[in-house]
Amino acid sequence: MRHFDIVVEAAKQRGCRTVVEVGSIRADDPNHRLGDGHATLHWVAQFGQVYSYDVDPCATRLTQELAGSRAEVFSATTARQDPHRIEARPALIARARRADLLVCTGAELEAGWLPLLQRESGNAAIQVGRPGYFEAASQVELIEKPHSVDRAQGDVHAAGNPHFHLDPRRLAAVAKALSHRLTQLDPAGGEAYAQREREFGTRLAAAINRWEHEATKLRGRKVLAHHRNLSYLAHWLGLVIVAELEPKPGIEPSAAHLATVLEKARGEGARAVLRAAYEAPRASHWISERAGIKALELPYTVGGSARATDLFGLFDDTLARLHEALP
Repeated sequence: MRHFDIVVEAAKQRGCRTVVEVGSIRADDPNHRLGDGHATLHWVAQFGQVYSYDVDPCATRLTQELAGSRAEVFSATTARQDPHRIEARPALIARARRADLLVCTGAELEAGWLPLLQRESGNAAIQVGRPGYFEAASQVELIEKPHSVDRAQGDVHAAGNPHFHLDPRRLAAVAKALSHRLTQLDPAGGEAYAQREREFGTRLAAAINRWEHEATKLRGRKVLAHHRNLSYLAHWLGLVIVAELEPKPGIEPSAAHLATVLEKARGEGARAVLRAAYEAPRASHWISERAGIKALELPYTVGGSARATDLFGLFDDTLARLHEALP
């Protein structure tokens, strides 16, 4: 029996939730990056530690903020991946098999791949309706709810726009609910989770006040957006999105549609064309060159830029980029 197998058996006898063999993880595999570029998985997880399987980098960072060393956190995606179009590969499914908690956005954002991952994992703890399944979108009010939904409308979500994480005010509600869920799964850590949630909430409230004060001059600025993933950011900051490059959500823009957007940009006086870090730049550059406006890449989520190393850096960098593009 290998030494690692002996350790696994000993860990099971002592109630360890998760055992991870770092030797099996390739340092150059993007599927195993946790966001900060350093090895953060230990050979054997702490005894009693919660293993949280987070679907996106923002959820990963929020869980880390709330749980600290009481949870081992894995992010299933990176900032350079489209959250709508992830493949439920065997490596991701294997990770999900040992998760105590699955944190996802919900509102059908991951509908194309997460249900398959849950089913193939065979992990009853992370199925919908179980304490180990946490849907962030259920904790907040969503905007842009369609009156009806059909395939002809593109990637429209019946519950509303799921990209709410770019309004930090909504993150406070998610943090409180996630703290309660962590306590439900790990009652011994309840006091620690509550304390970390209070500290995070205080820091976030102060940062929101600062960001909103800094963003005063952005209010009313007209911009274009590649996709509807920036709607919450625009609502929060008072930006006006006059048109989107996609003719319908998730549909690649044609030359004819871009020509229409170009005319609208000129007529409305749009100052910049915005896109998320994971989106291809070709369409926004086409508009930028012809309209004489800036093409601006925003980090969109944690890890989307060098400065966006956590939730606070995400908004600091987003505001800085907007100020530079919209003086």
